[in-house]
This record gives sequence, C-alpha cells and structure tokens, in this order.
Amino acid sequence: MDYLYFAIKRLLQAVLVMLVISLIGFSIQDNLGDPLRELVGQSVSENEREAMRDRMGLNDPFLTQYGRFMYKAVQGDLGNSYFFKKPALEVIAAKFPATLELVIGATLLIIFFAVPLGVYCAINPKGWFSKFIMAFSIVGISVPVFLTAIFLIYVFAVELGWMPSFGRGDTSDLLGWNSGFLTVDGLVHLVLPSISLASIMMPLFIRLIRSEMMEILEMDYIKFAWAKGLVPVRVWFLHAFKNTLLPVITVGGVQVGTMLAYTILTESVFQWPGMGFLFLEAVNRVDTPLIIAYIIVVGLIFVVTNTFVDLLYTWVNPTVKLVGSR
Repeated sequence: MDYLYFAIKRLLQAVLVMLVISLIGFSIQDNLGDPLRELVGQSVSENEREAMRDRMGLNDPFLTQYGRFMYKAVQGDLGNSYFFKKPALEVIAAKFPATLELVIGATLLIIFFAVPLGVYCAINPKGWFSKFIMAFSIVGISVPVFLTAIFLIYVFAVELGWMPSFGRGDTSDLLGWNSGFLTVDGLVHLVLPSISLASIMMPLFIRLIRSEMMEILEMDYIKFAWAKGLVPVRVWFLHAFKNTLLPVITVGGVQVGTMLAYTILTESVFQWPGMGFLFLEAVNRVDTPLIIAYIIVVGLIFVVTNTFVDLLYTWVNPTVKLVGSR
C-alpha cells in the first residue's frame, strides 16, 4: 500500500514538474530569434512574412499558443521541426541512440574505475597511491569537460594518431538499435568521447565513495564485525560497501541527467551525431519546435531517473521509508 501511495504521489509530482518545464521551454521561444529568417531567407517581403506568421500561429497570444501546444503534447505531438520538416520527437528519437551510447560508455568507465578506486582510498586513506588519486580527482573536477576533450584529441588523435578525432564510426543493428558497441570501428570512435564525458563525473564518485565508506568503517557494527573475526573482504564489501551505495545511487541518479546535459559539450567537440549536437544545430537554425522538444525530453529523463532512484532506495536499504506516516 505504501508503494502505491508513493507511486501516485511521485506521479503527480512528475506531472507538475513536466508542466513547469514545458512552460519554461515554451516561454523562451520568443527570445531565440525569428524562425522565419531560416525558413524563407531575406528574399521574402515583410507582408508575406506576416502572412506566414499568421498561418503558423506565431502572432497568437502566448496563452493561446501554449494551450494549443499542450493539447498536442498530451497526444505525443511536440510540433514539426522547421528544418527537417518532420515531427520533432521523430528527429530526436533518431539521434537518441547515439547519445545513449555515449552515456552508457561513460557510465561503464565510472563504474569500473570510480568504485574500486574509491573503495581502495577508503581502505588505505594514508597510502601514497590514495593521496595521488585524491589529488588527481581535484584536477579532474576543476578541468571543464571540453578542455579534457580537446586535450585527448590533441594527444591521442593528432600527435599519436591512435584514435579518431570525430564521428561515431560504424554501427551494427542490435534489436533495432544501430549500436557502435558491436563493431571495432564503433568502439574505437567511442573511447575518447566516453573518457571526456566520464572525466567530470568520475572524480566526484571517487571522492563520494571514499568519504561515505570511511564514515561507515568507523561505525559500531563494523567494529563488531571485526571483533567477530570476519575476513576483511567480507567486512569491506558485504557490510561497509553495501551501505555506502545509498548516497552513491542518489547522486548517480541525478548525474545521469547531468551527463545528458554535458553531452552537448562533448558531442560538439567530437562532432558526435547525438541529441546534444542536434540541439546546438537547432539553436543556430532557430528551430523552435525542436528546441522545445529537446528541453521536454531531457526534463522527462531527469524526472523518470529521479523517480527510479527513489524506488531503488528500499532495495539497497530496507530501513528507508518512502512515505511518512499518514
């Protein structure tokens, strides 16, 4: 019953958040420029421009335009792209697999490197290697992701010639998803963008795992586990690390959405054909429906991710209550 109550509550909150996101996204369209400039150029007279604006509904009051937009949005129609002449959602859906592939690659790097390094630094906080990792993590947090991307391109693509500097590479069909994970060329093209995207998040998770685990290792039940004579691996990973996962999952859920935002910088540097690169092109072309659709899709990903993280709490720590007493 608590889960049902919590799910309904979170669903209502998600709807409210999405309404706010749609309102903000729709309200900025007048500040982006005149979309007719890109559609018809300079050769069309002002009278013809006004006639087109009337036909497109651009001269209608804001509330009328927003109401019309929301009526179509609840039916899955976020408008047609001015440039691609297709539904905006269809254009974004075509680019989403490339962005998802990049986020998955960065997430795998974070899991396979940040978790063991964070645990190691917590177990051996005074070791020279731990101090080196912590110092390096400060540098990683301080350096913007686009500078890391440019540095990697210069070293591994320009100077050494080991990696390609742009593009996605060959893809192969995976249950309807054209993925680069199944081809050598696709994996090679994925290496540098994934490292760049992971570079801003990995130091954060290393420091988070270290600090949380060091705090848990000082608790009484851990000392009791040592007193019982349990082997170190069991104490570290079964008792300490498991309880470290709760804040890690909390931050991780939020950072998934943040990584989608950071893909704009990564994709622009590597010319990666994903949602972020598409968004920048839409801004340059003043493709208003595509810009609004992108904002709503990214907002929806944030909302869904945060709700999933909340539900995952009880699996990691059953003592966490999703709802208070009613």
